[in-house]
Amino acid sequence: MSLELPRTLSPSKVSSFTDCALAFRFSVIDRLPESPSVAATKGSLVHRALQHLFDREPQARTIGAALDDLARAGAELRDDPELTGLHLDADAEAAFMAEAEVLVRRYFELEDPSTIRPIGLELMLETEVGGVTLRGIIDRLELDADGRLVVTDYKTGKAPTEQFEQGRLGGVHFYALLCERLFGQRPARIQLLYLADPLAIVCTPTDASSRAMERKVGAIWSAVERACARDDFRPRPSKLCAWCGFKAFCPAFGGDPDLAHDGAHDGAHDGAHDGARPAGRVPDLAPPLAPPLAPPLVALPGPVGVAASGS
Repeated sequence: MSLELPRTLSPSKVSSFTDCALAFRFSVIDRLPESPSVAATKGSLVHRALQHLFDREPQARTIGAALDDLARAGAELRDDPELTGLHLDADAEAAFMAEAEVLVRRYFELEDPSTIRPIGLELMLETEVGGVTLRGIIDRLELDADGRLVVTDYKTGKAPTEQFEQGRLGGVHFYALLCERLFGQRPARIQLLYLADPLAIVCTPTDASSRAMERKVGAIWSAVERACARDDFRPRPSKLCAWCGFKAFCPAFGGDPDLAHDGAHDGAHDGAHDGARPAGRVPDLAPPLAPPLAPPLVALPGPVGVAASGS
């Protein structure tokens, strides 16, 4: 029996299918709910705090302001299932917030936020490439000193070793392709800011990297189509299984994938980003995007939708 195709491809879906096709099916096709994790929720909290920071005027983006924004973000998440689902007691919650504060403070070791010219925060972009609808939410889109685009993605986990560095850049190369197709400009720079280390991994997109990303998403979409047509999503056991929430249904752990249908839900789950976050927007203080930088798919400067977690 064939399965319904997902409507879009996003960086998280590309990564999920590559890591384990069966986990991709459980998450994207069956739409099984996943329990929140401390790491993911902490990431959402810190992302939200940094979004608030860049809503401020440049000279107001201080460490003190960032800590105020972290407290605000914590209050906004207070009743969110992503946080309440962790069931933290008072001591655990205090430790959770302290760890988030460390990440926010370390951000300032990577760059001076007063020098950043953001034109989009938590910005959703969507376009069609080779018959496939690509969607992604960029943490921060900015202009450099020469007016060229820069894509920035915050990471709250540990930076990869040099051996796996290129693999982690796949997401920002995906965003670079979206920008190139929608805005008519290839970003001059894409960067991952690993707050825990702290470490910046910076790359310059090229014609070759854009073509490679197009081929990759095309190949993955074809593989997804075949897997859906044949209902053939196979597990790929790895170290990632230790963090997988679907082991009860995985044959690699004695589970039955068919039982996953009993846990499926009908809620919308075709998002583009890891972690639910508030709707992004282009800040009022940012310079307006002049043609050809204003695609019809992005409402500027109004709210930009944010997908649900587990995309």
